Amino acid sequence: MEDLVQFTKSGDVAVITINNPPVNALSPGVPEGISKAIDELQRDPGLRAAVLLGGGNTFIAGADIKEFGKIVAGKPRGAGLLPLLLKIEDSAKPVVMAIHGAAFGGGLEVAMAGHYRVAARSAKIGQPEVKLGIIPGAAGTQRLPRLAGVAKAVEMCSDGAPVSAEDAFNAGIIDELIDGDLLTESIAFARTIAGKPALKTRERDTKLGKPEQNAPIFVAARETARKKQRGMTAPLAAIDAIEAATKLPFDEGCQVEQELFNECLFSEQSKALIHVFFGEREVAKIPDVPKNIPVIPVKSAAVVGAGTMGGGIAMVLANAGIPVLVKEADQAALDRGMTAIQKNYANSVKRGRFTQQFVDERLKLVQPTLSFDGFAAVDLVIEAVFEGMALKKEVFAQLDKICKPGAILATNTSTLSIDEIASSTSRPQFVIGTHFFSPANVMRLLEIVRGKATSKEVIATCMQLSKKLGKVGVLVGNCRGFVGNRMFHPYVRESVFLLEEGASVEEVDSPLYDFGMAMGPLAVGDLAGLDVGWRIRKEYRHLEKPGIRQAFAGDRLCEMGRFGQKTGAGWYRYDENRRATPDPEVADLVRKWAKEAGIPQRHISREEIVDRCVYALVNEGARILEEGYALRAVDIDIIYLNGYGFPAYRGGPMWYAETVGLKKVYDRILEFRRDHGEIWEPAPLLKQLAEQGKSFADYNREQHAAAETA
Repeated sequence: MEDLVQFTKSGDVAVITINNPPVNALSPGVPEGISKAIDELQRDPGLRAAVLLGGGNTFIAGADIKEFGKIVAGKPRGAGLLPLLLKIEDSAKPVVMAIHGAAFGGGLEVAMAGHYRVAARSAKIGQPEVKLGIIPGAAGTQRLPRLAGVAKAVEMCSDGAPVSAEDAFNAGIIDELIDGDLLTESIAFARTIAGKPALKTRERDTKLGKPEQNAPIFVAARETARKKQRGMTAPLAAIDAIEAATKLPFDEGCQVEQELFNECLFSEQSKALIHVFFGEREVAKIPDVPKNIPVIPVKSAAVVGAGTMGGGIAMVLANAGIPVLVKEADQAALDRGMTAIQKNYANSVKRGRFTQQFVDERLKLVQPTLSFDGFAAVDLVIEAVFEGMALKKEVFAQLDKICKPGAILATNTSTLSIDEIASSTSRPQFVIGTHFFSPANVMRLLEIVRGKATSKEVIATCMQLSKKLGKVGVLVGNCRGFVGNRMFHPYVRESVFLLEEGASVEEVDSPLYDFGMAMGPLAVGDLAGLDVGWRIRKEYRHLEKPGIRQAFAGDRLCEMGRFGQKTGAGWYRYDENRRATPDPEVADLVRKWAKEAGIPQRHISREEIVDRCVYALVNEGARILEEGYALRAVDIDIIYLNGYGFPAYRGGPMWYAETVGLKKVYDRILEFRRDHGEIWEPAPLLKQLAEQGKSFADYNREQHAAAETA
């Protein structure tokens, strides 16, 4: 354990180095090692100051998140960080915190207990705890406003975004920026301040402001948090804790922070967000694809189709530094596609997301073309043409003839069979689905669809590439709609059924928005285009079971040319800025159609609307899991959080079902089966787990154990 923290000397300056790779987290042994080092510093009369830094690539990038789980389970270790930070601060000899890489969460809390902070210009600092549904728990909300002022502390603790070293220097968190060697210059800095009186951070109060100055800051921050982090409790708790720092002595402020921290940590939101944190790491593990499998280098790419999806995918590749050819069938379509790409980049510059220089470099990587010239040299082709099987097979047959052996042929289809598309080539092992979500340059999800012949090397390459592209790649099986859209179909179906049974458009969307969804299901349909689902339903109509109720209101709107936002009318009516207003005409039409179909009208509660839509997701998710199209329940959660606007603080549909209780969900589905027929047949896996009192996680553990012994 002592090796986690090393104590060396450079003349009269102690050098305390944290060595806990990969990110120097504050795991068990690290705080104890720092404490011993501070004791050693005090004992040695030849030492006048100390420098504390991280070994390897970073300072302390945060707490060990597994430790939070232990606290919740009632097995906390020791007294937490607070006593250690007071000990550092009370050191008679100054401690200089030397930051490179990241000082996040507990790492920044340790840094703020030092007497001085110096940082490499490339360093980033932050208090990202709200992203885990908690707040800083080791006086971060008490020390940060004392260094940075109230407004900056509120911003950093409530939105959790990191700030640059330069920003931190301007705010007063960092005392000096270092351009040369961090250790050498930190030691030199330590010598200049050794022997001078050093102020303890907890005793600084000049930046805490007066109540009348702070009041508008807190009002504005709470308003922003309620809007931007709708439904989340941690951002508001962080603001409350900082407010306590401005009104109470340090020790009392720490007590308030501790109470708020514990409330957050033991909340369902925190458990859900920690599940998501580990889930995003879990989805990268593919049981039958070894870690060390060789991957195919992707140094160049091509995209077929320059529409909304094709253009977005081209931007994603260019942003990752990969040169990309973009092919269209005619000049007008190609020009439209390139104009859209340029416009998207211009908006990013306007919003400060990219610099003009970055955009100019990326645009040079995007080469428009009307032919397949150049395709023979690329490592990866992504097809993003119209969603029709015949056209996709035709494109893949052409690519098969043109592309070099070993090139990956990927399709951006959202519903069609990868195996059937692959059948038009002589290399099905190199065919894979890469289902990007719209807008592709913004949405984090990438569903990677494995065909029956797709090679492990191609799967490993696409999983690794998803990281390079800044996406969360989730491997799924090849079934109609894959995982996300297959589940989305019953979710949307229920929303339309509810309309046909008597709810208004707003009455369906509002409870689901309040549940935390980014948008209600009907508003989503208008955004995506109602004609997209209509076209898919027509393509698959022959596969539907006769006699089963089908939703019809959406298709009727499409027959009238009401496709949603792009036509100015769908479920809602839209003005020229695409702002939605309720449309009484839709209400009248749906009532009329329901009457013709003999569907009795009734008042439907908000609770029923949420249960029917969300449990439709859960029931289909349980089927997908049992059929093996998703590797784990958490994979389904990560898909829904990153691609479908499911609220992260509810953990995803499968996690949410577990928090409700699978037995309770199953019983409710049985009620819906009784009232609405066999379309609500419970998934066998859900029935089994509910009756056995088990969870989806139990099921996955059993499956994994069975695979290990097989």
